[in-house]
Amino acid sequence: MKTIKNKTIEQIASWIFFAIGMITILCVLVITLYLISSGLPAIQKIGLKEFLFSSTWNSTGSDPKFGILPFILTSLYGTLGALLLAVPVGIGCAIYLSKFAPPALKRCLLMGIQVLAGIPSVVFGLVGMVVLVPWIRSMFHLSDGACLLSAMIVLAIMILPSVVNVSLNALDAVPSEYEEASIALGATKLETVRKVSFPAARSGILASIILGTGRAIGEAMAVIMVSGNVANMPNMFQSVRFLTTAISSEMSYASGLQKEALFSIALVLFVFILLTNTILSKLMKEVQSNDSH
Repeated sequence: MKTIKNKTIEQIASWIFFAIGMITILCVLVITLYLISSGLPAIQKIGLKEFLFSSTWNSTGSDPKFGILPFILTSLYGTLGALLLAVPVGIGCAIYLSKFAPPALKRCLLMGIQVLAGIPSVVFGLVGMVVLVPWIRSMFHLSDGACLLSAMIVLAIMILPSVVNVSLNALDAVPSEYEEASIALGATKLETVRKVSFPAARSGILASIILGTGRAIGEAMAVIMVSGNVANMPNMFQSVRFLTTAISSEMSYASGLQKEALFSIALVLFVFILLTNTILSKLMKEVQSNDSH
């Protein structure tokens, strides 16, 4: 009777998990179909070439223009810049916490990283607007410190906890026998980390980069507060507008073709994120396959 009861519970649990999985897939399909149906009409009216490759966005003018090339390039440069700032620092912090930090210090630093991960994005934007933007303005003698560089720094700080936590878990999961064997063969602690621990944790570290990339691309609130939100071509010391901030800044009052164009931007952003995650996930699978061999 007990065996039959356990099998029944397992079957019920499996059906529940299957239903949850199907609901998740259904939600993704609904969102995808909605974005396609809402975003394609504007692209057909404006023209794909003009929409994607024109550098002028003036959605409220007498002769409206809907070119989103500045938004695409700004999102791309901003994400890459944030990753270049956050990934080396985050991986270095994870290596120190995993392999070198005393246990008491590791616990204290992890608490700080977890607090940083739980801070709302609007707080990052507010601190960036009050502290970082004036500092960049005075440091580089600019008329306005709200620029692409400010957005990169804020995004880097926001994705740092994700990179540290996931990389740390990957490094902690490396079997201690690997490191002990390396040290027994005469390698130093640093050489062991560089040639044994880090390669063994590559797939997990790459997963942290994927997670950070997704957050950087999709962030809007913090970015709109420190980037200036002006539809310029990307420049490190000039006010810029991201794909996400273009949607959030105009959707509240948009109508007609302008509103349809904002849905088209959402569709482009969706495709952009999908392609980025697909490429990085494929790269991670290749790394895992190489590690298994």
